[in-house]
Amino acid sequence: MTDIGNAVEARIKRQGKQYEILVDCDKALAFKQGKKIALDDVMVTNEIFHEAKRGLKPAEKDLLVAFNTADVQQIATIILKEGEIQLTQKHREKEREEKKKRIIDIIHKQAIDTKTNLPHPPARIEAAMQQARVKIDENKSAEDQIETILNALKPIIPIKFETRLLEIKIQPQYAGAAFRTLKKYKLVKSEWLNDGSLLGQMEIPAGLQEELFAELNKITQGSVESKILKTT
Repeated sequence: MTDIGNAVEARIKRQGKQYEILVDCDKALAFKQGKKIALDDVMVTNEIFHEAKRGLKPAEKDLLVAFNTADVQQIATIILKEGEIQLTQKHREKEREEKKKRIIDIIHKQAIDTKTNLPHPPARIEAAMQQARVKIDENKSAEDQIETILNALKPIIPIKFETRLLEIKIQPQYAGAAFRTLKKYKLVKSEWLNDGSLLGQMEIPAGLQEELFAELNKITQGSVESKILKTT
């Protein structure tokens, strides 16, 4: 068992009632993620509660109805795997910071400056988020927060999401290596021409276009041919 001073609640609701266990936050999160860690090291007490703070415990019949077992370790495993683990302030801050970085990365790669048609640098996006007083929700995925955050940024910086359909032609001597690079992105269509050249169509977030062409220009010594077929 771990130190009671590190205890947080892990909880789940079954049959209209809440069931809780006391756990070490770090170890409980590791267990939930599938890492090899003994359940005894995760749990602070070997007990199931209705309400841990008040010491209220369920009757055995309630456990049997909710979990089809009264075995503490089996129930604890279900709570950890399927339920919610209370995060410490340290974990909430870490979670928000990681989601913030992920959100900035998504916006940088998928959005463009409507004035220049180029991606905004991450530092500019972060500064605009700060100016807009954007709040990151640690309980939501980064992807679920993008639309709200993008709308908050629009009054601060000229920005929008844009997807481009590109046509790319690669000379024969570079086609093989370039094809491997194109497949890392969304290659919609590809065709090998009679002279050995590669003609491909790519669907790509506008913010990733510079990254793609930097890779292709390195391979082709700057000889790649391209045009934008469509933007959405």
